[in-house]
Amino acid sequence: MEEHTLEMFEVGPCETPRQLGFLIGRRFSGLIQSRLSRDLIHQNQLLPWARAPESRPLLEALCENNRSKFPRYWEELVGTAEGGGVPVLDIVLINFRKEILPFVPKKETKSHPPEKAIECSDVLVVGKSMAFAAHNEDANVALVGHTYIVKGTLSSGLCFISYTYAGELPSCAFGFNNNGMGFTLNAVPPSKEEIVAGGIGRNFISRDLLEATSMTDATSKIRSAEASVGHSYNLIDLKARRIHNIETASRTRLSVTEVDEAPFFHANMYLHLQVKQVEDENSISRQKRAAVLPKNSKQDFLSLLGDGGDAKYPIYMSGPTLYTLCTALVDLDEQTLSIIKGNPKKGAVSHIFSLSSSDLKELC
Repeated sequence: MEEHTLEMFEVGPCETPRQLGFLIGRRFSGLIQSRLSRDLIHQNQLLPWARAPESRPLLEALCENNRSKFPRYWEELVGTAEGGGVPVLDIVLINFRKEILPFVPKKETKSHPPEKAIECSDVLVVGKSMAFAAHNEDANVALVGHTYIVKGTLSSGLCFISYTYAGELPSCAFGFNNNGMGFTLNAVPPSKEEIVAGGIGRNFISRDLLEATSMTDATSKIRSAEASVGHSYNLIDLKARRIHNIETASRTRLSVTEVDEAPFFHANMYLHLQVKQVEDENSISRQKRAAVLPKNSKQDFLSLLGDGGDAKYPIYMSGPTLYTLCTALVDLDEQTLSIIKGNPKKGAVSHIFSLSSSDLKELC
């Protein structure tokens, strides 16, 4: 794959949420348009489905429910479409793709298999001598070269850093704010009967997490969201030096595990919330592989996330369909966020942010 420079855009404070979205969309209009044209899931599944009359009830429910619960974020979404010079429908579809794809008729996915929850691996630890969250951001090949960093400042004084997929709300990947709160995310695969059609979208929930003030506040945001589908959230509280893994499902179900000195690895299957789920060999294989690898130091964590020992289902993904876009390393004691390009074993850092500074200053 061609080399991609991960760009950062500093934006805000803005007069309106729509202006915030517009400025982001305008700055990255080329990437947004390129992503939409190359994303085969969008072109071959989401768009044909959306053009059919049968899609209208679900689309209208998703739009109405999310606009009603999160009007500011909805305005950001619309502004992103306007700034990016693309139809609002396109931006709606990519932001709700996880909430829509389970309902796309099988005839439309026959030549393009449904997207699975094979996205992201995390290894977490909070012990006396070290406290880290290390995260592989994995995605479909369509996202290679179609990501950027948004450093947003709101009129309230809140500042956030967000690794963002082109055209999507900040952030379906990982982010941090100047309240000392951050998160990384892992997809999980609830079975279709566990999904509530037209509920709140995961992108809207994670956008809300960028404004969390504490672990309690972040957990409350997740609990009250009435999500359509499930997700796994790794919440990081710098001030309290704590990490919680929260697995969620529809109908406000969730389970919380506090990370301690025993390293905790999470791929893309539910580990502690009792939910009917789709068994995924890729995720199960990564979970088993991680269990036998050393986890005694920061370098061990990065080597684990760079592991390719299982050639069929490597933890570090390099195609042809799935790629590790980058690796994020949060050091709770140094209070830094490092973004690593390429295999994390080699430690090629593209960005480092100070999480203790009020403006989340970039260190390199």
